[in-house]
Parts: sequence; structure tokens; C-alpha cells
Amino acid sequence: MTEGSYDLYWIAADPAVRGQGVGASLIAGMEGDLRRQKARLIRVETSATEAYGPTRGFYASMKYTEEARIRDFYKVGDDLIMLTKRL
Repeated sequence: MTEGSYDLYWIAADPAVRGQGVGASLIAGMEGDLRRQKARLIRVETSATEAYGPTRGFYASMKYTEEARIRDFYKVGDDLIMLTKRL
């Protein structure tokens, strides 16, 4: 129901291969497919908790930036962070 905007709902790598470029390869493949479809925006949601710090760091390394934040979304003290990347 959008024009050229897509949600990345979930990405995961086996802990045994984390840090070996698997996630980056998955993101690069997805972005390549979306560029060929003339996509313009990718949106990702994540948590603000400390446990999700590595996740946020991963997306930052892939050039996703914080677009919005809903305070106390998941529970008090756990914000929803919306990240985006323009293609």
C-alpha cells in the first residue's frame, strides 16, 4: 500500500557465523533486488534496549539511520526505533 517503500521485517544469522558477513550479504542482496524494482525506501523497526545494541550497530554499518522513535512502545523503557535507508 505504498509506492516504492518496503519493510524489512526480520533478518537473522546463526550465532556460529555472526561477524562473517552473512547478514551484510543478505542485506546487499535484498537492496539489489529492490533497486532493480525501483524501490526508494526500506524501513526497519528495532528495540532501543541494550540487548539490541549490536543489531542497531549492524544496521548503522549498512547505512540505515534513525527516522523515528516511539517511547515506551514495547514496554516502559523500551522504545521502538524506526530505521530507514533511501535507495
